[in-house]
Amino acid sequence: MADTQTLDAAVAAGDRADEIAAPGRGLWRRIEPTAYGAGSIVLLLLVWQFLPDFVPMKAGTKLFFTVPSHVVGTLWQMFASGSVWAPLGASATAFAVGLGLAILAGLPLGVLLGRSNTLNAMFDPFITAFNATPRLVFLPLVMLWFGIGLWSKVAIVFLGALFPLLINTYEGVRNADKLLINVVRSFGASEWDIARLVVVPNSLPFIVVGLRLAIGRAILGVVVAEFFGAQDGLGVVMVQAASGFKVDIVFAGLIIFAGLSLLMTGLVQLLEKRMSRWRPEHANGG
Repeated sequence: MADTQTLDAAVAAGDRADEIAAPGRGLWRRIEPTAYGAGSIVLLLLVWQFLPDFVPMKAGTKLFFTVPSHVVGTLWQMFASGSVWAPLGASATAFAVGLGLAILAGLPLGVLLGRSNTLNAMFDPFITAFNATPRLVFLPLVMLWFGIGLWSKVAIVFLGALFPLLINTYEGVRNADKLLINVVRSFGASEWDIARLVVVPNSLPFIVVGLRLAIGRAILGVVVAEFFGAQDGLGVVMVQAASGFKVDIVFAGLIIFAGLSLLMTGLVQLLEKRMSRWRPEHANGG
């Protein structure tokens, strides 16, 4: 282990020496992923923007086609006029409430199932069956039970986000460091202390992956619910725009949903960095 620590220190010292000798190289290493990502997006937008100028299209095809400059103009108009705020608020409310309920239910249930073989045996068939069932199947029942409104969307979002979070939390608990758990238990720690001090911090990478998947499923739930059974929301605006051949508004709604997904994923990554200090070092690594 001492050799490993010495090697890590030498690598870190070499990196610092490279940054001192060539400041530009060190800066490029930090911004390289962002630069490549932004460059690929810009390239895609340029190809999309100038595609109609180089590819011959029929009149019918042009009717259903748009370019980024038109979409940006539509977005600006929607936000400047305030027409987007009410439907966006309805969609965001359903997303936040459904995802919040999924987190409140999925995290503790995943820990309980991971720590108890009895509970796992009891609930595993139901979780497996519901997780394998497409959420769209539940939409008619949800609409009958909750009506066409906020709570039907919340229910679909909840069903979509619950299982990725629950299953990943369960897997994280199952893969927690058994040696570290035994060491903590030998000092007289209770099951609550073991879960709080060892199991949950060790499960953090799995929980973060579950959160990322849950965010995607939650946004998908909002879109599906608003496409097929809602009175208000950004998805409803997109459906109405599509029926009126307003392609710019459809793409604008798509971009807003994608932006919401990126924002929430970024917040999860920030949370992961803040909480990473809670993770205990492996018994053989520290």
